[in-house]
Amino acid sequence: MTTTEGPQVGAGGRTIDPVRLQRRTVLVLMASQIIGGVGVGSALSVGGLIAEELTGSQSWAGMATTMITLGAALFALPLAGIAARRGRRPGLSLGWFVAGTGGAVMIGGAHAGLFAVFLLGAVLFGSGTATNLQSRYAAADLAGERSRGRDLSLVVWATTIGSVAGPNLTGPGAVVAGWLGLSALLGPLVFSTVGLLAAAMLIAVLLRPDPLLAARGLAGGDAAPTAARRGSGPGPWASFGTIARSPGAVLAVVAIVASHACMVMVMTMTPVHMSHGGATLTVIGLTISLHIAGMFALSPLVGWLADRYGRIPMLLAGQTILIAAAAVSGTAGHHQGMVVTGLVLLGVGWSFGLVSASTLLAESLEPHQRPGAQGVSDMAMSLGGAACGALSGVLLGAFGFGVLNAVAIAPAVPVIILALRTLSARSRASAR
Repeated sequence: MTTTEGPQVGAGGRTIDPVRLQRRTVLVLMASQIIGGVGVGSALSVGGLIAEELTGSQSWAGMATTMITLGAALFALPLAGIAARRGRRPGLSLGWFVAGTGGAVMIGGAHAGLFAVFLLGAVLFGSGTATNLQSRYAAADLAGERSRGRDLSLVVWATTIGSVAGPNLTGPGAVVAGWLGLSALLGPLVFSTVGLLAAAMLIAVLLRPDPLLAARGLAGGDAAPTAARRGSGPGPWASFGTIARSPGAVLAVVAIVASHACMVMVMTMTPVHMSHGGATLTVIGLTISLHIAGMFALSPLVGWLADRYGRIPMLLAGQTILIAAAAVSGTAGHHQGMVVTGLVLLGVGWSFGLVSASTLLAESLEPHQRPGAQGVSDMAMSLGGAACGALSGVLLGAFGFGVLNAVAIAPAVPVIILALRTLSARSRASAR
Protein backbone atom coordinates (compact mmCIF):
# COMPACT_ATOMS: atom_id res chain seq x y z
CA MET A 1 0.00 0.00 0.00
CA THR A 2 1.31 3.45 -0.86
CA THR A 3 2.44 5.51 2.08
CA THR A 4 2.24 9.27 2.20
CA GLU A 5 4.20 10.13 5.34
CA GLY A 6 7.58 11.85 5.23
CA PRO A 7 10.25 12.19 2.53
CA GLN A 8 11.27 8.86 1.01
CA VAL A 9 13.54 7.58 -1.72
CA GLY A 10 11.58 6.98 -4.91
CA ALA A 11 12.25 6.28 -8.58
CA GLY A 12 15.70 7.26 -9.76
CA GLY A 13 17.03 7.48 -6.19
CA ARG A 14 15.54 10.95 -5.72
CA THR A 15 14.10 12.00 -2.37
CA ILE A 16 10.33 12.41 -2.68
CA ASP A 17 7.93 13.93 -0.19
CA PRO A 18 4.73 12.00 -1.04
CA VAL A 19 2.45 14.46 0.74
CA ARG A 20 3.80 17.49 -1.13
CA LEU A 21 3.93 15.63 -4.45
CA GLN A 22 0.37 14.36 -4.03
CA ARG A 23 -0.89 17.87 -3.29
CA ARG A 24 0.86 19.22 -6.40
CA THR A 25 -0.40 16.32 -8.52
CA VAL A 26 -4.03 16.90 -7.55
CA LEU A 27 -3.77 20.63 -8.29
CA VAL A 28 -2.22 20.04 -11.72
CA LEU A 29 -4.83 17.41 -12.57
CA MET A 30 -7.65 19.71 -11.47
CA ALA A 31 -6.32 22.51 -13.65
CA SER A 32 -6.04 20.21 -16.66
CA GLN A 33 -9.57 18.93 -16.06
CA ILE A 34 -10.94 22.46 -16.04
CA ILE A 35 -9.13 23.50 -19.23
CA GLY A 36 -9.68 20.20 -21.02
CA GLY A 37 -13.28 20.04 -19.76
CA VAL A 38 -14.03 23.39 -21.38
CA GLY A 39 -12.69 21.93 -24.61
CA VAL A 40 -14.83 18.81 -24.39
CA GLY A 41 -17.95 20.72 -23.33
CA SER A 42 -17.62 23.27 -26.13
CA ALA A 43 -17.63 20.57 -28.80
CA LEU A 44 -20.47 18.56 -27.30
CA SER A 45 -22.71 21.64 -27.36
CA VAL A 46 -22.48 22.02 -31.16
CA GLY A 47 -21.42 18.62 -32.49
CA GLY A 48 -24.95 17.45 -33.26
CA LEU A 49 -25.89 20.76 -34.87
CA ILE A 50 -22.84 20.65 -37.14
CA ALA A 51 -23.61 17.06 -38.13
CA GLU A 52 -27.19 18.00 -38.96
CA GLU A 53 -26.03 21.01 -40.98
CA LEU A 54 -23.53 18.91 -42.95
CA THR A 55 -26.00 16.12 -43.77
CA GLY A 56 -29.28 18.01 -43.84
CA SER A 57 -30.84 15.25 -41.73
CA GLN A 58 -31.76 14.96 -38.06
CA SER A 59 -31.13 11.22 -38.32
CA TRP A 60 -27.38 11.88 -38.52
CA ALA A 61 -27.30 14.52 -35.78
CA GLY A 62 -26.40 11.99 -33.09
CA MET A 63 -23.42 10.59 -34.99
CA ALA A 64 -21.00 13.19 -33.64
CA THR A 65 -21.67 12.20 -30.03
CA THR A 66 -21.65 8.51 -30.95
CA MET A 67 -18.25 8.80 -32.63
CA ILE A 68 -16.83 10.72 -29.67
CA THR A 69 -18.08 7.99 -27.32
CA LEU A 70 -16.63 5.23 -29.49
CA GLY A 71 -13.38 7.18 -29.70
CA ALA A 72 -13.23 7.26 -25.91
CA ALA A 73 -13.53 3.47 -25.86
CA LEU A 74 -10.99 3.09 -28.67
CA PHE A 75 -8.31 5.16 -26.93
CA ALA A 76 -8.86 3.87 -23.39
CA LEU A 77 -6.54 0.85 -23.70
CA PRO A 78 -3.73 2.47 -25.75
CA LEU A 79 -3.52 5.40 -23.33
CA ALA A 80 -3.54 3.00 -20.38
CA GLY A 81 -0.78 1.00 -22.07
CA ILE A 82 1.38 4.12 -22.36
CA ALA A 83 0.77 4.89 -18.69
CA ALA A 84 1.71 1.33 -17.73
CA ARG A 85 4.99 1.52 -19.65
CA ARG A 86 6.01 5.14 -19.18
CA GLY A 87 3.84 6.76 -16.51
CA ARG A 88 0.80 9.01 -16.24
CA ARG A 89 2.39 12.14 -17.72
CA PRO A 90 3.06 10.74 -21.24
CA GLY A 91 -0.32 9.02 -21.40
CA LEU A 92 -2.40 11.98 -20.27
CA SER A 93 -0.52 14.59 -22.29
CA LEU A 94 -0.76 12.47 -25.45
CA GLY A 95 -4.46 11.87 -24.85
CA TRP A 96 -5.22 15.59 -24.63
CA PHE A 97 -3.02 16.27 -27.67
CA VAL A 98 -4.80 13.67 -29.83
CA ALA A 99 -8.15 15.17 -28.77
CA GLY A 100 -6.94 18.66 -29.73
CA THR A 101 -5.84 17.30 -33.10
CA GLY A 102 -9.30 15.78 -33.47
CA GLY A 103 -10.86 19.18 -32.85
CA ALA A 104 -8.77 20.65 -35.67
CA VAL A 105 -9.78 17.79 -37.99
CA MET A 106 -13.45 18.35 -37.12
CA ILE A 107 -13.09 22.04 -38.02
CA GLY A 108 -11.36 21.23 -41.29
CA GLY A 109 -13.88 18.56 -42.25
CA ALA A 110 -16.88 20.74 -41.44
CA HIS A 111 -15.43 23.78 -43.21
CA ALA A 112 -14.79 21.68 -46.34
CA GLY A 113 -18.23 20.03 -46.13
CA LEU A 114 -16.71 16.56 -45.69
CA PHE A 115 -18.87 14.69 -43.20
CA ALA A 116 -16.62 11.60 -43.11
CA VAL A 117 -13.61 13.74 -42.19
CA PHE A 118 -15.68 15.48 -39.52
CA LEU A 119 -16.58 12.08 -38.02
CA LEU A 120 -12.94 10.97 -38.12
CA GLY A 121 -12.09 14.07 -36.14
CA ALA A 122 -14.85 13.18 -33.66
CA VAL A 123 -13.27 9.76 -33.10
CA LEU A 124 -9.91 11.40 -32.37
CA PHE A 125 -11.71 13.92 -30.18
CA GLY A 126 -12.97 11.00 -28.08
CA SER A 127 -9.42 10.68 -26.76
CA GLY A 128 -10.23 13.73 -24.63
CA THR A 129 -13.07 11.89 -22.90
CA ALA A 130 -10.80 8.90 -22.28
CA THR A 131 -8.10 11.19 -20.87
CA ASN A 132 -10.64 13.01 -18.71
CA LEU A 133 -11.64 9.68 -17.19
CA GLN A 134 -8.10 8.41 -16.66
CA SER A 135 -7.05 11.63 -14.93
CA ARG A 136 -9.07 10.66 -11.86
CA TYR A 137 -6.93 7.55 -11.39
CA ALA A 138 -3.72 9.58 -11.46
CA ALA A 139 -5.01 11.37 -8.36
CA ALA A 140 -5.13 8.04 -6.50
CA ASP A 141 -1.61 6.78 -7.29
CA LEU A 142 0.12 8.46 -4.33
CA ALA A 143 -2.90 9.00 -2.10
CA GLY A 144 -3.13 7.37 1.31
CA GLU A 145 -6.02 5.12 2.25
CA ARG A 146 -7.71 7.83 4.30
CA SER A 147 -7.65 10.42 1.52
CA ARG A 148 -7.79 8.40 -1.70
CA GLY A 149 -11.50 8.89 -2.26
CA ARG A 150 -11.28 12.60 -1.51
CA ASP A 151 -8.35 13.22 -3.86
CA LEU A 152 -9.93 11.25 -6.69
CA SER A 153 -13.25 13.04 -6.20
CA LEU A 154 -11.63 16.48 -6.35
CA VAL A 155 -10.36 15.75 -9.84
CA VAL A 156 -13.82 14.51 -10.83
CA TRP A 157 -15.33 17.67 -9.33
CA ALA A 158 -13.06 19.92 -11.40
CA THR A 159 -14.81 18.58 -14.49
CA THR A 160 -17.92 20.50 -13.34
CA ILE A 161 -16.38 23.84 -14.23
CA GLY A 162 -15.51 22.84 -17.78
CA SER A 163 -18.82 21.02 -18.30
CA VAL A 164 -20.77 24.13 -17.32
CA ALA A 165 -18.55 26.72 -19.01
CA GLY A 166 -17.96 24.91 -22.31
CA PRO A 167 -21.55 24.81 -23.60
CA ASN A 168 -21.92 28.54 -22.84
CA LEU A 169 -19.18 29.56 -25.28
CA THR A 170 -21.43 29.42 -28.34
CA GLY A 171 -21.82 33.22 -28.46
CA PRO A 172 -18.13 34.11 -28.08
CA GLY A 173 -17.34 31.23 -30.42
CA ALA A 174 -19.45 32.80 -33.17
CA VAL A 175 -17.41 35.99 -32.87
CA VAL A 176 -14.12 34.10 -33.09
CA ALA A 177 -15.42 32.10 -36.03
CA GLY A 178 -16.25 35.33 -37.84
CA TRP A 179 -12.69 36.57 -37.35
CA LEU A 180 -11.37 33.32 -38.85
CA GLY A 181 -13.84 33.18 -41.74
CA LEU A 182 -15.59 30.07 -40.39
CA SER A 183 -19.20 29.11 -39.83
CA ALA A 184 -20.55 30.39 -36.50
CA LEU A 185 -21.05 26.81 -35.25
CA LEU A 186 -17.34 26.10 -35.64
CA GLY A 187 -16.35 28.79 -33.14
CA PRO A 188 -16.79 26.55 -30.07
CA LEU A 189 -14.63 23.92 -31.78
CA VAL A 190 -11.85 26.51 -32.00
CA PHE A 191 -12.09 26.92 -28.22
CA SER A 192 -12.11 23.13 -27.91
CA THR A 193 -8.93 22.71 -29.92
CA VAL A 194 -7.07 25.42 -28.02
CA GLY A 195 -8.27 24.17 -24.63
CA LEU A 196 -7.34 20.56 -25.29
CA LEU A 197 -3.87 21.44 -26.57
CA ALA A 198 -3.37 23.71 -23.56
CA ALA A 199 -4.30 20.82 -21.24
CA ALA A 200 -1.74 18.63 -23.02
CA MET A 201 0.96 21.23 -22.51
CA LEU A 202 0.01 21.72 -18.86
CA ILE A 203 0.33 18.00 -18.10
CA ALA A 204 3.56 17.63 -20.09
CA VAL A 205 5.25 20.51 -18.27
CA LEU A 206 3.88 20.37 -14.73
CA LEU A 207 3.03 16.73 -13.90
CA ARG A 208 6.54 16.04 -12.59
CA PRO A 209 7.63 13.83 -10.91
CA ASP A 210 5.24 11.38 -12.47
CA PRO A 211 2.83 10.19 -9.72
CA LEU A 212 2.55 6.61 -10.97
CA LEU A 213 6.30 6.11 -11.30
CA ALA A 214 6.81 7.71 -7.91
CA ALA A 215 4.22 5.38 -6.37
CA ARG A 216 5.96 2.37 -7.89
CA GLY A 217 9.30 3.52 -6.56
CA LEU A 218 7.93 4.07 -3.07
CA ALA A 219 6.11 0.73 -3.08
CA GLY A 220 9.20 -1.19 -4.12
CA GLY A 221 11.82 0.68 -2.14
CA ASP A 222 15.39 0.64 -3.41
CA ALA A 223 14.76 -2.15 -5.91
CA ALA A 224 11.96 -0.36 -7.70
CA PRO A 225 13.48 2.55 -9.66
CA THR A 226 14.63 0.57 -12.69
CA ALA A 227 11.35 -1.31 -12.96
CA ALA A 228 9.43 1.92 -12.48
CA ARG A 229 11.21 3.57 -15.37
CA ARG A 230 10.61 0.55 -17.58
CA GLY A 231 6.91 0.51 -16.68
CA SER A 232 6.60 -2.90 -15.12
CA GLY A 233 3.26 -4.61 -14.90
CA PRO A 234 0.77 -6.29 -17.21
CA GLY A 235 -0.31 -4.71 -20.46
CA PRO A 236 -3.93 -3.62 -20.89
CA TRP A 237 -5.09 -6.87 -22.49
CA ALA A 238 -3.44 -9.01 -19.80
CA SER A 239 -5.21 -6.82 -17.26
CA PHE A 240 -8.47 -8.68 -17.86
CA GLY A 241 -6.89 -11.56 -15.94
CA THR A 242 -5.54 -9.21 -13.28
CA ILE A 243 -9.04 -7.88 -12.65
CA ALA A 244 -10.55 -11.37 -12.60
CA ARG A 245 -8.17 -12.47 -9.83
CA SER A 246 -9.21 -9.64 -7.50
CA PRO A 247 -12.77 -9.74 -6.11
CA GLY A 248 -12.52 -6.05 -5.22
CA ALA A 249 -11.45 -5.13 -8.76
CA VAL A 250 -14.25 -7.23 -10.29
CA LEU A 251 -16.83 -5.48 -8.13
CA ALA A 252 -15.35 -2.07 -8.96
CA VAL A 253 -15.40 -2.59 -12.73
CA VAL A 254 -18.93 -4.03 -12.73
CA ALA A 255 -20.13 -1.10 -10.61
CA ILE A 256 -18.47 1.52 -12.83
CA VAL A 257 -19.97 0.03 -16.01
CA ALA A 258 -23.40 -0.53 -14.46
CA SER A 259 -23.65 2.97 -12.97
CA HIS A 260 -22.65 4.56 -16.26
CA ALA A 261 -24.97 2.34 -18.31
CA CYS A 262 -27.97 3.20 -16.14
CA MET A 263 -27.20 6.91 -16.26
CA VAL A 264 -26.67 7.07 -20.03
CA MET A 265 -29.77 5.04 -20.84
CA VAL A 266 -32.09 7.38 -18.94
CA MET A 267 -30.29 10.67 -19.58
CA THR A 268 -30.02 10.22 -23.35
CA MET A 269 -33.76 10.01 -23.91
CA THR A 270 -34.96 12.39 -21.20
CA PRO A 271 -34.77 15.48 -23.49
CA VAL A 272 -36.77 13.62 -26.15
CA HIS A 273 -39.37 12.51 -23.59
CA MET A 274 -39.66 16.04 -22.20
CA SER A 275 -39.98 17.50 -25.68
CA HIS A 276 -42.84 15.10 -26.45
CA GLY A 277 -44.52 16.37 -23.29
CA GLY A 278 -44.31 19.99 -24.42
CA ALA A 279 -41.31 21.14 -22.39
CA THR A 280 -39.49 24.16 -23.77
CA LEU A 281 -35.86 24.08 -24.80
CA THR A 282 -35.06 26.31 -21.83
CA VAL A 283 -36.58 23.84 -19.38
CA ILE A 284 -34.84 20.92 -21.08
CA GLY A 285 -31.50 22.73 -20.98
CA LEU A 286 -31.95 23.57 -17.29
CA THR A 287 -32.78 19.93 -16.57
CA ILE A 288 -29.60 18.70 -18.23
CA SER A 289 -27.55 21.35 -16.40
CA LEU A 290 -28.98 20.23 -13.06
CA HIS A 291 -28.24 16.62 -14.01
CA ILE A 292 -24.60 17.49 -14.75
CA ALA A 293 -24.40 19.32 -11.43
CA GLY A 294 -25.68 16.19 -9.73
CA MET A 295 -22.98 14.15 -11.47
CA PHE A 296 -19.99 16.28 -10.51
CA ALA A 297 -20.74 19.00 -7.95
CA LEU A 298 -21.17 16.64 -4.97
CA SER A 299 -18.22 14.39 -5.81
CA PRO A 300 -15.96 15.80 -3.02
CA LEU A 301 -18.68 14.91 -0.50
CA VAL A 302 -18.95 11.44 -2.03
CA GLY A 303 -15.17 11.00 -1.80
CA TRP A 304 -15.20 12.04 1.87
CA LEU A 305 -18.03 9.62 2.63
CA ALA A 306 -16.18 6.81 0.84
CA ASP A 307 -13.08 7.51 2.93
CA ARG A 308 -15.09 7.80 6.14
CA TYR A 309 -17.57 4.93 5.81
CA GLY A 310 -16.01 2.66 3.19
CA ARG A 311 -16.04 2.20 -0.58
CA ILE A 312 -18.55 -0.65 -0.76
CA PRO A 313 -21.25 0.97 1.46
CA MET A 314 -21.10 4.11 -0.69
CA LEU A 315 -21.16 1.98 -3.83
CA LEU A 316 -24.36 0.34 -2.55
CA ALA A 317 -25.75 3.77 -1.73
CA GLY A 318 -25.11 4.76 -5.33
CA GLN A 319 -27.07 1.83 -6.69
CA THR A 320 -29.94 2.61 -4.31
CA ILE A 321 -30.03 6.23 -5.51
CA LEU A 322 -29.98 5.12 -9.15
CA ILE A 323 -32.94 2.80 -8.53
CA ALA A 324 -34.81 5.62 -6.79
CA ALA A 325 -34.01 7.95 -9.69
CA ALA A 326 -35.40 5.50 -12.24
CA ALA A 327 -38.50 4.97 -10.09
CA VAL A 328 -39.16 8.72 -9.92
CA SER A 329 -38.52 9.33 -13.62
CA GLY A 330 -40.33 6.20 -14.75
CA THR A 331 -43.52 7.12 -12.92
CA ALA A 332 -43.38 10.86 -13.66
CA GLY A 333 -45.19 10.79 -16.96
CA HIS A 334 -44.79 14.32 -18.30
CA HIS A 335 -44.71 15.98 -14.88
CA GLN A 336 -41.69 18.21 -15.36
CA GLY A 337 -40.86 18.59 -11.66
CA MET A 338 -40.67 14.83 -11.15
CA VAL A 339 -38.63 14.31 -14.31
CA VAL A 340 -36.14 16.97 -13.17
CA THR A 341 -35.97 15.41 -9.70
CA GLY A 342 -35.35 11.99 -11.21
CA LEU A 343 -32.58 13.24 -13.46
CA VAL A 344 -30.81 15.07 -10.60
CA LEU A 345 -30.96 11.88 -8.51
CA LEU A 346 -29.61 9.99 -11.52
CA GLY A 347 -26.56 12.24 -11.58
CA VAL A 348 -26.00 11.89 -7.84
CA GLY A 349 -26.28 8.09 -8.04
CA TRP A 350 -23.76 8.05 -10.90
CA SER A 351 -21.37 10.13 -8.78
CA PHE A 352 -21.63 7.74 -5.82
CA GLY A 353 -21.07 4.76 -8.11
CA LEU A 354 -18.16 6.21 -10.10
CA VAL A 355 -16.18 7.77 -7.24
CA SER A 356 -16.52 4.88 -4.79
CA ALA A 357 -15.91 2.18 -7.40
CA SER A 358 -12.96 4.01 -8.96
CA THR A 359 -11.39 4.35 -5.51
CA LEU A 360 -12.03 0.66 -4.83
CA LEU A 361 -10.41 -0.32 -8.13
CA ALA A 362 -7.29 1.75 -7.40
CA GLU A 363 -6.75 0.26 -3.96
CA SER A 364 -7.56 -3.33 -5.00
CA LEU A 365 -4.45 -3.51 -7.20
CA GLU A 366 -0.74 -2.89 -6.86
CA PRO A 367 0.63 0.31 -8.47
CA HIS A 368 2.13 -1.57 -11.42
CA GLN A 369 -1.21 -3.28 -12.12
CA ARG A 370 -3.42 -0.21 -12.04
CA PRO A 371 -3.06 1.52 -15.44
CA GLY A 372 -3.98 -1.48 -17.56
CA ALA A 373 -6.91 -2.45 -15.35
CA GLN A 374 -8.14 1.14 -15.28
CA GLY A 375 -7.95 1.28 -19.07
CA VAL A 376 -10.03 -1.88 -19.31
CA SER A 377 -12.56 -0.36 -16.92
CA ASP A 378 -12.85 2.88 -18.90
CA MET A 379 -13.12 1.02 -22.21
CA ALA A 380 -15.94 -1.12 -20.85
CA MET A 381 -17.58 1.98 -19.38
CA SER A 382 -17.54 3.82 -22.72
CA LEU A 383 -18.72 0.82 -24.72
CA GLY A 384 -21.49 0.18 -22.21
CA GLY A 385 -22.55 3.80 -22.45
CA ALA A 386 -22.56 3.74 -26.24
CA ALA A 387 -24.62 0.53 -26.34
CA CYS A 388 -27.14 1.76 -23.78
CA GLY A 389 -27.42 5.13 -25.53
CA ALA A 390 -28.33 3.34 -28.75
CA LEU A 391 -30.73 0.96 -26.98
CA SER A 392 -32.51 3.78 -25.17
CA GLY A 393 -34.03 5.18 -28.37
CA VAL A 394 -35.40 1.77 -29.32
CA LEU A 395 -36.92 1.25 -25.86
CA LEU A 396 -38.50 4.70 -25.77
CA GLY A 397 -40.03 4.33 -29.21
CA ALA A 398 -41.34 0.81 -28.63
CA PHE A 399 -42.38 0.80 -24.97
CA GLY A 400 -42.23 4.31 -23.53
CA PHE A 401 -40.24 6.15 -20.88
CA GLY A 402 -41.50 4.05 -17.96
CA VAL A 403 -40.23 0.77 -19.42
CA LEU A 404 -36.97 2.47 -20.40
CA ASN A 405 -36.36 3.40 -16.75
CA ALA A 406 -37.29 -0.10 -15.57
CA VAL A 407 -34.74 -1.65 -17.92
CA ALA A 408 -32.12 0.91 -16.90
CA ILE A 409 -32.00 -0.33 -13.30
CA ALA A 410 -31.28 -3.93 -14.33
CA PRO A 411 -27.46 -3.45 -14.24
CA ALA A 412 -27.71 -2.50 -10.55
CA VAL A 413 -28.77 -6.04 -9.62
CA PRO A 414 -25.40 -7.79 -10.19
CA VAL A 415 -23.62 -4.89 -8.49
CA ILE A 416 -25.70 -5.28 -5.34
CA ILE A 417 -25.21 -9.06 -5.31
CA LEU A 418 -21.43 -8.79 -5.77
CA ALA A 419 -21.15 -6.02 -3.17
CA LEU A 420 -23.06 -7.99 -0.52
CA ARG A 421 -20.98 -11.10 -1.23
CA THR A 422 -17.76 -9.13 -0.94
CA LEU A 423 -18.84 -7.56 2.35
CA SER A 424 -19.81 -10.98 3.67
CA ALA A 425 -16.49 -12.51 2.64
CA ARG A 426 -14.54 -9.67 4.27
CA SER A 427 -16.60 -10.00 7.44
CA ARG A 428 -15.85 -13.73 7.65
CA ALA A 429 -12.16 -13.12 6.99
CA SER A 430 -11.89 -10.50 9.73
CA ALA A 431 -13.69 -12.79 12.22
CA ARG A 432 -11.03 -15.49 11.88
